[in-house]
Amino acid sequence: MPDIYDRMGDAMRWLYDRRIAAPPILNIERHFPNARLFTANWQAIRDEALAVRGKLERVPLFHEIMKAQKPISDNDGREWRMFVMKAYGAEIRGNLQSCPTMASILARCPEVLSASFSFLAPGKHVPVHRGPFRGVMRFHVGLAMPRTADGRLGATLWVNGTPHLLDNGDCLLWDDTYPHEVMNATDELRIALLLDVWRPNMPADMAVLSRLVVAGAWATVHLRKHFLPPSAVNVLQ
Repeated sequence: MPDIYDRMGDAMRWLYDRRIAAPPILNIERHFPNARLFTANWQAIRDEALAVRGKLERVPLFHEIMKAQKPISDNDGREWRMFVMKAYGAEIRGNLQSCPTMASILARCPEVLSASFSFLAPGKHVPVHRGPFRGVMRFHVGLAMPRTADGRLGATLWVNGTPHLLDNGDCLLWDDTYPHEVMNATDELRIALLLDVWRPNMPADMAVLSRLVVAGAWATVHLRKHFLPPSAVNVLQ
């Protein structure tokens, strides 16, 4: 299955690379103006993520949600957990009910296809990988970004070889079809908000293809009854 996933990803990137030119880091005002809704409310969003953290053992590991991600999620004995609120347009209503600020903002942002809190354990390394699909953009907001013993930011995101150190409330919009990796080189949990955002102004043929890809992913979420372990829904209840 990982080989099939990798081959499909390579084919998808090959096609999109030839139809959509995009730099690794994208202009937020131009491509995702509603980002300000998330950054303006980052502290309230952080509080909701911290409430989820209180029952972190009930939040699934990334590779429990997507088995194809096992090589980057279950690679070093350290945990990467994902609290999914929306996936490819499908709302995880039990989780959204626990996060009213996120639910309210997402209702105003139909271009946001997926939304999750990412919990990266101390010492966790997510090795270099590439996303398969340029029809969406990745948006990060730092919610609880840990520091090293000497006070420096210690969780690094590399995108196409360039390091990015986000502080609490900082954000980044980027193209995850470029090689990227993450390292939490601290003794504390790193918490970030991750969004997948519809890419605007695509060529017509790529927009149609992208909608088909998203529709297929949406159907998969609905058809897979065990997309999330039962314990991952209504974590706070």
